[in-house]
Amino acid sequence: MKKIEKPIVGYQVITPEKRAEEAKAKEEAEKADIVHMHEAVQRPEVLMGSTYKIKTPLSEHALYVTINDIILNEGTEHEQRRPYEIFINSKNMEHFQWVVALTLLISAVFRKGGDITFIVDELRAVFDPQGGYFKRGGKFMPSLVAEIGEVIESHLKTIGMIEDESLSEHQQALIKEKRAQYEARKAAENSGTETDKGDFPPDAQLCNKCNTKAAIIMDGCLTCLNCGDSKCG
Repeated sequence: MKKIEKPIVGYQVITPEKRAEEAKAKEEAEKADIVHMHEAVQRPEVLMGSTYKIKTPLSEHALYVTINDIILNEGTEHEQRRPYEIFINSKNMEHFQWVVALTLLISAVFRKGGDITFIVDELRAVFDPQGGYFKRGGKFMPSLVAEIGEVIESHLKTIGMIEDESLSEHQQALIKEKRAQYEARKAAENSGTETDKGDFPPDAQLCNKCNTKAAIIMDGCLTCLNCGDSKCG
């Protein structure tokens, strides 16, 4: 029991509802100090950048995609790294106009803030009417724009905006085992001849899930050696 030594000049009943209101007001006050990405955020003098190289069979010159990130709420528990702008450079001037237009539009989407991950799906859904190409490693790209979308996806995974759905250790071990069995069988069938030591077997089929020529038939089951997708479950 606490002894009251001063005159009572007022009182207030603290109900559970009142406590909830005070907690909500405190939370909103804390959020008011958190800076979120929006168009009015000023560009700082220095931005953190990452550059990615795209080399396609469509051109002898590579494209270099640079994405610069801004650090929001630096030094606090609410620190975030968000993409701010993108630049695409190449010696090949054939695509100059649409590349410049694309960088301006994507940069504007970055600075808009909110959930900008939709742009990855939009870019990856672009198909070249002249046909796509296979990049190194056997993955099929429907267009150059789609590969730019894949680069952006990779960057967003790096900074934590998209969850990286990498294969688990168990899945990796299973794929490794399947590949070893397949290569052993092929070696026995082609005894005395050289076999291709590429990323995936030369007779692999295109996987419908990851668009990589890595699907092989083992024990009557089509299994992808890249993503682990299997028609047998």
